[in-house]
Amino acid sequence: MCLGLVLVVWAFLWCPTVACASSEAPIVLAVPTSLGFVEGKEGLNAVNLAVEEINKAGGVKVGQGRRMFRVESIDIRDAAPGVPVPEALLAGMDLIAKYKVPMLGSIAMTPESEAKLQKEPDKYKYVFRVSLNVKYWAGLLMGTMKALNERFGFNKVYLVNQDVLWARGTAKAMADWYPKNGWEVLGQDEFPTGASDFSASLMKTKSQGAQILFTCFDMPQSGILVKQWKSMKVPALMVGFISPMAGQAAWNTFERKIDGLMNAIFELGNIASIKYAPATAFYNAYKAKYGKDIESGHGPAPSYESVYILKEAIERAGRADDPDLLVAELEKTDYVGTVGRLVFNGPDSPYPHDMKYGDEYVVPKWVQWQADVGGRGKREVIYPPQYRTSPYLPPPWLG
Repeated sequence: MCLGLVLVVWAFLWCPTVACASSEAPIVLAVPTSLGFVEGKEGLNAVNLAVEEINKAGGVKVGQGRRMFRVESIDIRDAAPGVPVPEALLAGMDLIAKYKVPMLGSIAMTPESEAKLQKEPDKYKYVFRVSLNVKYWAGLLMGTMKALNERFGFNKVYLVNQDVLWARGTAKAMADWYPKNGWEVLGQDEFPTGASDFSASLMKTKSQGAQILFTCFDMPQSGILVKQWKSMKVPALMVGFISPMAGQAAWNTFERKIDGLMNAIFELGNIASIKYAPATAFYNAYKAKYGKDIESGHGPAPSYESVYILKEAIERAGRADDPDLLVAELEKTDYVGTVGRLVFNGPDSPYPHDMKYGDEYVVPKWVQWQADVGGRGKREVIYPPQYRTSPYLPPPWLG
């Protein structure tokens, strides 16, 4: 989830002007992503679902006619161990700028795209982000840590994170924040993508008396961290983001031993919500099409919305072959969708062309695994309040 700097899967949509030139030709949506990671695979699935819905409804109204969408995808392997991330990703922004290709990022969290856009707005104006960025994510974490401190008196933390920019940036922000807010940071370890043994860090977490084990991982191997955490009986609440913990299948994958675990779901729609019908509608439609639940905590819902955002922009523009006009129409986006109210920040914002986050707009979700009386696990939304399905409950194994 990375644009050269942050998560480790990059997914986006674009409409090359050559393919859009004919009034009868399909509008091609390119989806380069990392298909070896669940966020990339499910993001592509979500794009295909949206395209199927739109095409069945008659396609995209372009001027006096209608056009179909067509998806072309490629596995760019930017999240695989050993792939040079700068070569795989940062160069992409310059290619997009060179060929004036409107891009809707649906997984990347890096602040680098914002920095480049602020520095050269005319050059990089074609880049938009429909997903969470690292700075919003860090703000969510800080608020959660304050709540845990106030309610339970937790003030000792050990940090472990993946050695990729989004995770390093998040961990650094939290490592700076903790001491300023009365917390003791007992240590921090980074693991390369593909690492599969976390026992040394867990032993230090346990021996030093940490109450919180803060985590930031999106690689598949990070699920091993959970198994080792449980087998070593580490008495620290695990809080953060670990990709394999996000989906409903995690309860059985981790042998029903994750009761009390807290994990982030970055966007509604990646989890159904009894408090927000559009999220549940998308979640159920995805399950009906692919025969399984969404397992990603980040990516599918904004990928799905990206197609509809582009559809609306093309229909307002009345054409699909003018990238500058499409950018102007994309900047006008304002509608309520699967993830909440979708509005882009303006070019002069600290987060230009990023989706707005906050109570009125899109809000990340904290879920906690809670077991029912029958021993079945469920992801209960505990934040934000308007979507809450259960209060936070202390993990039973912490006493």
